Formats: sequence, C-alpha cells, structure tokens
Amino acid sequence: MKTESHFAFFDEGSKKEIRRAILKAVAIPGYQVPFASREMPIARGWGTGGLQITLSIIGKTDVLKVIDQGADESVNAVSIKKLVNSTTGVKLVERTQDASIIQSRHRIPEVPLTEDQILVLQVPQPEPLRKVEAREYITKILHSEDDYSGAWLMLFEQIMKYGKTSTGADHPVYVNNRYVMAPSPIPRFDNPKMHQSDALILLGAGREKKIYAVPPYTDVKSLAFDDYPFSVESFAGKHCHLCGATEVFMDELIDTETSETIYQCNDTSYCMDRLNENEEAEVKGNYV
Repeated sequence: MKTESHFAFFDEGSKKEIRRAILKAVAIPGYQVPFASREMPIARGWGTGGLQITLSIIGKTDVLKVIDQGADESVNAVSIKKLVNSTTGVKLVERTQDASIIQSRHRIPEVPLTEDQILVLQVPQPEPLRKVEAREYITKILHSEDDYSGAWLMLFEQIMKYGKTSTGADHPVYVNNRYVMAPSPIPRFDNPKMHQSDALILLGAGREKKIYAVPPYTDVKSLAFDDYPFSVESFAGKHCHLCGATEVFMDELIDTETSETIYQCNDTSYCMDRLNENEEAEVKGNYV
C-alpha cells in the first residue's frame, strides 16, 4: 500500500500548529513559545527545531540556503539540505543574496539580510537563565516578572573572575526592552546584526520544544554594564588570506607549510563572492 507523501515532510495539521507558534513568537518578541516538537528523521540536537520551522514555512517558490558555523558543506548543513530538497524540490543555493530562507547553526551571514529574507537559527538551549536556575517553572516566573537579576549576576561573576565577560557565544540579549533572550550560540560578533534587522529572525529548539522570534526592525541589545560595555571579538589588523577581507568573523588557522598563524573568513559563501569579485576586477584591469 502506497503511503501519502506530504510537501515539506509534515502533514498540514502539524505545519499549522507550528505556524501558530511562530505567529505568537513574532507578536511577542523574545518570548519562548512552547510547541509540540515532532519526531524527525535526524537526531534531536542536530537542528530539529530550526528544521521544523523551515519545513513549516517553506513554499514551492522559496530558495533555501543552509549553513553550519559559516560552512555550506558541513555534515549538518548537507543533511538538512538533502531532507528539505527531497520533500519539497525547492532550489538550493550557497550565495546568501539568492536565498529567501536561510537556516543556520551558530552564525549569522556576513552579507546584510533584507526584508525579503527569513533567517532560521538552530538553538540547543533557548533558556538564557538556565545556567543560574535549573527549574523551568521558576524561569517562567522570572520572565513574567521581568526579573533578570540572575543573568546580570552571571555576567558580574565573570567580570570579577576574569576582568571581563567571558561569554564566547550565546551572549544574552534584551529584546524590545522586555525579554532577555538566548540568541543561539552565535559568536558575540553576530549579536549586533540582530538589532534592527531588516529580516525576520526565527529561532527553534526541537529538544526543548520552544520557538521564539525577533521581528524586523526590533531593538536587540546585548546585556552589559555601563562600566564594562559589550564588545565583540576583535580581528583588528587581521585579514583573510584568501580574499583579503577585514572586519568579518574569521577562523584562526595554521599554515601547514610555514606553521604560521593565518586567518580565513568563517563565512565561506562571503569569501567565495569576494574571490570571484577580485578575479573579475583583475580580468577587467588586464583588459583595460
């Protein structure tokens, strides 16, 4: 007996339930909306939350890009692309500018997103207060009372111990002057990209069964003290050894031939675009 296949894997009832959670999340920026997380053909912890959002909002005319820590060809990114493509047939791209939906793990693309795009972030732990409070019902009360003293205390303890905040990634943010939110494990470098973003940002945690959102043109401020302001990773004086880019998030590598430290764009699509532009400019220059 042949089983009925559904567009984008889920049945329509499941997609409607997830869309309703997304709508509520957009209406209340930064608020964690519970949803009935479905079983997926990939393990929880491998991006099932983001994948469920993508499968629920994607249409036949959409164009999808999936990245994992800046790379388009990692195991996680390739697996997700294969699943979405096999159940929808939508076009897959690597250039950020060409995509209408971008699903990402641990990075926000270097190319500024537009109002015609949706960024879906995979989230392992959506609760920004979990490190200071293990009980879910207590964190819900703290959010409802706008009591984030625990988050501030966590940052204060880091400053007392290290002389600065030591959150390398997933630094908590204050959304729309109301909810403290976990931005997903993006580097601090990417936090400012959420502020007044042109694109809709959706965040999904499949294992924790939560969806939350940052609507376009919403204020997003990283938690910081006045005398210890928020700062991002610095790559001052560094450049990508491939495309020459500066002022982007880079990976620190070791040159196998010289054993010297070199830097490379973390966002592979951005790097390839710059390489192509440099080659075109060189060809034009030679022609002239």
